Amino acid sequence: MPNWPPDPNKRPDNSANQPTQLQQPSPPSGQEWKVLENTLLASVVEQRRARRWSIFFKLLTFGYILLIFLTLGRGCSSAPTGMDAVDTSDPHLAVVELQGVISNDDVANAYDVNEALRDAFANSNSKAVALDINSPGGSPVQSDEIWQTMMDLRQEYPDKKLYAVIGDIGASGAYYIASAADEIYVNPSSLVGSIGVIMPSYNVKGLMDKVGVEDRTITAGEYKDILSLSRPLTDYEEKHVEGVLANTHKHFINAVKEGRGDRLKNPEQNKLFSGLFWTGEQSIELGLADKTGSITSLSKQLDLDTIISYSPTDPFQMFMDRFAVKLGAGIGSSVSLDGFLPQEEGNAKMR
Repeated sequence: MPNWPPDPNKRPDNSANQPTQLQQPSPPSGQEWKVLENTLLASVVEQRRARRWSIFFKLLTFGYILLIFLTLGRGCSSAPTGMDAVDTSDPHLAVVELQGVISNDDVANAYDVNEALRDAFANSNSKAVALDINSPGGSPVQSDEIWQTMMDLRQEYPDKKLYAVIGDIGASGAYYIASAADEIYVNPSSLVGSIGVIMPSYNVKGLMDKVGVEDRTITAGEYKDILSLSRPLTDYEEKHVEGVLANTHKHFINAVKEGRGDRLKNPEQNKLFSGLFWTGEQSIELGLADKTGSITSLSKQLDLDTIISYSPTDPFQMFMDRFAVKLGAGIGSSVSLDGFLPQEEGNAKMR
C-alpha cells in the first residue's frame, strides 16, 4: 500500500464523509429587484383600495339604516301632509284619502281614516272636507265605522259640508262610506255601486281525491267546519250563510238609503241593491251620485285655492309606492270586471 504508513504531518482527507455544501444563491440583479418592488407596491395599492371600498360600503349601510329609522319616525306622525309647507290659517279644502282595500290591516282602515276626518273637521280654517275615494271595498265593519263617523261629524259641524269624490272606483264598502257624504262627485268613467255582500267558498274534494289528499279535520261543534273546502254545504248550512249575508246586506242598504235619501231613483226597479255596478255617468242618472268632478274642480267650485291632505302618510311607503308605480308602468295594467276584490275563503266582503 503506497500510502501506508500515513504521513503524520498530513491532515486526513475526509471530504467523502463531509456533507455537500449548499450553493449560496446569487443576489438578485437590478431588473429582478425592480419586478419584485413593483409587485409589492401593487399589492399595497390593492389593499388600500379594498380598505377604501370597505369603509365606503359600511358608511353607505349605516346611512341607509339611519334613513329607514328617520322615515319610520316621520311616518308615525299623524300630522297632515303639507302642514309644514302650507299655512293652515288660510281657508282651505281639507282632503282625506280612502285608497285601496278597506281593512283593519291596510292603509284604508277605520282608525286612521276617522282620525284624519276628525282633524279635518276640527280645523276652523278648513271650509269643507272631501273624502278622496279610490277603493273596491272591503270589510263591512271597517266601512260601517267610517260611515258612522262621517254621519256624526256632519251633525257636529252642520255648517261644514262633506264631499265624497270617487276616482277610478268607489264600489261596495267604498260606496257604503261615500253614501254618508253631503254630495258625491264622480268621473264619468268611474265604477260606482256594487251594493252587495259576498262570502267566497270552494269545494275541492274532487281534486283532493285525485291527488290522494285526505281531510282529517277534527271539530267540536256540529257546524264548525261549515266552510270546509273538502265537502259541499248542506241545505241547512247554505240557508244559514245566506241569512248572515242577507243581514249584512240589509245594513248596507239601510245605510245607503239614510245617506242618499230621496235622491235614489227607483231602487227596486233599477236593481240598485243587487250588487250591480255602473259608470259614474250612469250613477248620476240613478241617483247614486250627484255631479261629475274631481278634487281640483271641487276646490275651484268652492273658490278655495289651497288644498291640504289630512291623511297620515309614511314617507318610506310613499317612496315604495312610487317605485312600484314606475315599475308597473313598464308592465302595463288591465281592468277585470269578474270581481273587484281578491276573494278569501270564509271572509265576507262587500260587493
